Order: sequence, then C-alpha cells, then structure tokens
Amino acid sequence: MKLFTTAATAALTLAFAGEALAVEWNVSVWGTRRAFTEHVEKLAELVAEKSGGEFTMNVSYGGLSNNRENLDGISIGAFEMAQFCAGYHRDKNRAITVLELPFLGVENLEQEVAVANAVYAHPAVADEMAQWNARILMTSPMPQYNLVGTGEPRDTVESFEGMRVRATGGIGEVFSAAGAVPTSVTSSEAYNAMESGVVDSVAFAQHAHLSFGTIDIADWWTENLNPGTVNCPVVVNVDAYEALSDEHRAILDESVAEAIDHYLANYAELLEGWEATLQEKGVQKVTVAEEEIAKLRENAAPIHQAWIADAEANGLPGQELYDLTVEAVDENAPSN
Repeated sequence: MKLFTTAATAALTLAFAGEALAVEWNVSVWGTRRAFTEHVEKLAELVAEKSGGEFTMNVSYGGLSNNRENLDGISIGAFEMAQFCAGYHRDKNRAITVLELPFLGVENLEQEVAVANAVYAHPAVADEMAQWNARILMTSPMPQYNLVGTGEPRDTVESFEGMRVRATGGIGEVFSAAGAVPTSVTSSEAYNAMESGVVDSVAFAQHAHLSFGTIDIADWWTENLNPGTVNCPVVVNVDAYEALSDEHRAILDESVAEAIDHYLANYAELLEGWEATLQEKGVQKVTVAEEEIAKLRENAAPIHQAWIADAEANGLPGQELYDLTVEAVDENAPSN
C-alpha cells in the first residue's frame, strides 16, 4: 500500500510539474485582424505548434487596452506582449521615432525591416525600452503612407494649405511645414473624423485604409506621395520573457523571422489587389508631380535636424541614431 501511495504521489507530482510548464501569454493589439497584425497571429501559431501546445498566445483586439496605453500595460505586466506605434506617445519612445522621420528614402518592406532592426539593436533603444520593462521583439513593417481624401484632390503643395490631415510623427510635421493642419487621432478614430469632416484627408498605409474604412468614403488617393511611414514595434514584458524556459524562449526568438516572412508575403498579396479595390470603390488615383514632391522633401531636412537636437537635449545619441538610420537605408536599398 505504501509503495502504491509513493508511486501515485510521484505520478501526481510529475503531472502537476508538466502542467506548470504550460505558459499562456496575453497579447494586446487593436482594431481587427488585418495585414498589420498578421505577424502577431503567425507568431502565436508557430509557438503553439513548436511547443506542442505548452506555450500559447491569446491575441486580443482591444480587449486588454487601447492602442495608446499598450506600452503602459507592458510596463506594469498587465499583459505579456503588445503592439504600439511610436507616434502615439513620442515622449515615451523617443529613440525609435527616428524611423518616423519624413522622406528617409525607404523603398520597400524588406528594406523597412532591415532598417528597423538596425535601429532596434542600438543600446540606446534597448535602454529606453527597459524603462518601460519592455523588450522589442519585432517590427511591423509598413509601406510609405499616402493620403486618401474627400472633395477635390490635393496634389500640389499649395493645395495642402489649410488641409486638415490625420498624420502622426514626422509625416505630420512635413505636412505642417507645407501649411496643412495635422491631427493625431488614432487609427480607430480616423473613419469617424473623416466622415464628420473633422479631417479632409487621412495618411495611412494601404492595409489601414482598408481595415479602418477610410477608403470607403474617399474620393481620391495619392499613389506616389510617399512622405514616410510610422514605426510600430511588437514588444514583450521583460519579466515575462525572462521567466520563459530556455526551450520556450528559443522557440519564441526563432519564430520571429518566420512570422515576418509571413507578414511580407501576406502584404504582397494585399498590394496586388489594391488597384482593383480603387476601381471597385470609385476612388480616383492621383499622381503628384515630382516637382511638388521635391518641394515637400525640402521641408524634411530641418525636421531631421530638429529631431537630432531634440534627441540630444533628452540625453539620447541623436546624431548617432540618425546616422545609423541613414546608413541602414543606404546599405539595404533594393539596388544593393
């Protein structure tokens, strides 16, 4: 009887030990599942598959936090992983806003990934994220933003005067320099802002114009303005990351590249159908003349220098981060 009891106890101990190995992470994103979140969804799929179901992720679209508070939620351990955009709270993540400067010259998503990874690897970025108990896991690469708008197309710098535009970060600054009036309403608020006339135009990547419905009420879309993009990393809570077993941490780390590859392939499919979407919704495709884009680009240089000065004033190696970004853009150009 004693032997039976000992064996039973050992079996129960092993069972509970095995159960203790199971890890479930809560992941805070927003909106709905879309191209912007496909790498998060793929990552959840991969870690569950590779861990035999012992490491799972519950991806929540707005149920855990709103998009402007995801970094705060990470800092207090309210959830283990989250996505956020630097432009939503620039004072909390100054270092990575270098990636949101206008007219950096990024040409495609693969280059965007490489440039973001180069900046994320800088110690100043890691140190700043550590203040929020966060560690950057991967980027959310987005194409250059372009405008959709209502009314007559805005295709000259002169026509931007007084234009109320939903644009954040460096994109908002370059439009402001051209006389427009930028506002930083969140992506989820953009449709209502446009529909009610609070804004005349919205700057998004293609997936967001689709996901948040701005394309549904647009009269026109600029196909080649390409003023820049926003940077939206996926971060993990440091304590949760370090608490993972070596096996689970390795699974997570090695799955990032696969998740990004899936994201890029999915986005390529979305772009293939973009022309058909414009025709279906009766949206006019507007080509901005190169001389008009050149005028906008002239406004970018002072914005770049102001970013460097502001970063240095806040104790960051601004010039070093800026030079790193420019070098990464050049080194990872498609022509190379």
